[in-house]
Amino acid sequence: MSRLVKAGTIRRVTRGIYDLPRQHPIIGQTAPNMTSTVRTLMRESRAQWQFSGAYAANALGLSEQVPAKIVILTSGVSRRVLLGKLILSFRHASPRNLLGAGRTSGLVIQALRYLGNSEITPGRLTHLTKILDARTKTDLQFLQPKLPAWMRPMIQQISAA
Repeated sequence: MSRLVKAGTIRRVTRGIYDLPRQHPIIGQTAPNMTSTVRTLMRESRAQWQFSGAYAANALGLSEQVPAKIVILTSGVSRRVLLGKLILSFRHASPRNLLGAGRTSGLVIQALRYLGNSEITPGRLTHLTKILDARTKTDLQFLQPKLPAWMRPMIQQISAA
């Protein structure tokens, strides 16, 4: 493995995790895929996990802010993992903050929670309605009774279309 890393064939993301480096024509080498990296890190612990905050909003196209520190809510132990210059911060969270953990519906819930009631515009709700598949909308309808009261009408609007 170390010879492949030295040759540039593969890239060492962190201890025990490798990926194939991808080149972008403008920015050069891209960062590793965060979802697969976190999935690999969490595989052995079998804990639930969910991206939180600015990363969730950015992943869904609701925000252009790209976080330098990615927060991941987990039912496991809190810890920090360095991936080059990027910091993955795993934070222990209660079950109510892990609704839809590991699925797109959980990403939607975390993005709405991050943006807050005042920053969620009709345009953002329309955007979510367009990009989400039927399975995610059904999942959101199932989770709706467990969500905060201010979020329920938004989820209802997203999943109704």
